Amino acid sequence: MSQEDLADKVGKKRPYISRIENGEDIRLSNFALLANALGLSIELKVE
Repeated sequence: MSQEDLADKVGKKRPYISRIENGEDIRLSNFALLANALGLSIELKVE
């Protein structure tokens, strides 16, 4: 999947996806959008 395709799926612009790939900060809400677009789930555990 291209950065442009992923950006379209989550309603963001391609440069935002590029910044994430480069390790810049990501909000948890946006991380959840990306995970959902990629067919992944997120599980948070408190130990």
